[in-house]
Amino acid sequence: MAKVKILVVEDEIVIADNICDTLDELGYEVTEPAINYTEAVELLESEKPDIAILDIQLAGSKDGIDLAWKIKEDYDIPFIFLTSNADPRTIDRAKKLTPPAYLVKPFVKDDLYTSIELALYNHYGNSFEKDDEEAPQVIIKDALFVKSKNLFLKVKFENILFIKAEHVYVELYMQNGKTHLIRNSMNAFCEKLPEFFFRVHRSYAINMHHLEAINTSYVVIGEGEVPIGKTYREELMKRVRVE
Repeated sequence: MAKVKILVVEDEIVIADNICDTLDELGYEVTEPAINYTEAVELLESEKPDIAILDIQLAGSKDGIDLAWKIKEDYDIPFIFLTSNADPRTIDRAKKLTPPAYLVKPFVKDDLYTSIELALYNHYGNSFEKDDEEAPQVIIKDALFVKSKNLFLKVKFENILFIKAEHVYVELYMQNGKTHLIRNSMNAFCEKLPEFFFRVHRSYAINMHHLEAINTSYVVIGEGEVPIGKTYREELMKRVRVE
């Protein structure tokens, strides 16, 4: 599964490096930081980040608010404003963009993580179609959000026991006994999953953390049995180091 890629735009190098280090610790992919509008646009073009963290007050003729307008008009990704002692006029300009999240300096790791989750969820959640079947899934680090009626449910990958393909859908079987039906192909959905998921059959993928037992024809996941396809058996045995 590809990590969420984040662009940091901050003209104070020490602060930028600290933010990037924290993001790396949180498990995100981080681009090289940009220190001004021009560098940020170049990185938006070349790196195609999923979200940007923008210091409002940047050196140069264009500041973080100018950059936010550029992102909103041309790139359609969420952004988070970094603020400290911005003057009222600057704050008024920022409010017109209705940013999905703010971070006030100084901030701690939990604030950063929460702001990123909220920004991603607010941005992609608000773009969901009304038709549940066509709603995309938003992936945020260790979980994905799936649409259910008028709610967006957070589903942690670690709580998924196994996944079953059902024609043009995949069905998620959860540790709590619930299931979630998502319109997606098995191949496309498996590309989004963490490395502890393993495809054991054309129609099944399992969470290896919940693997209880294995034989030549099926595996036991939780209290259920999932079949093993012939073409997947050898690789599965290698994965679990069965001699």
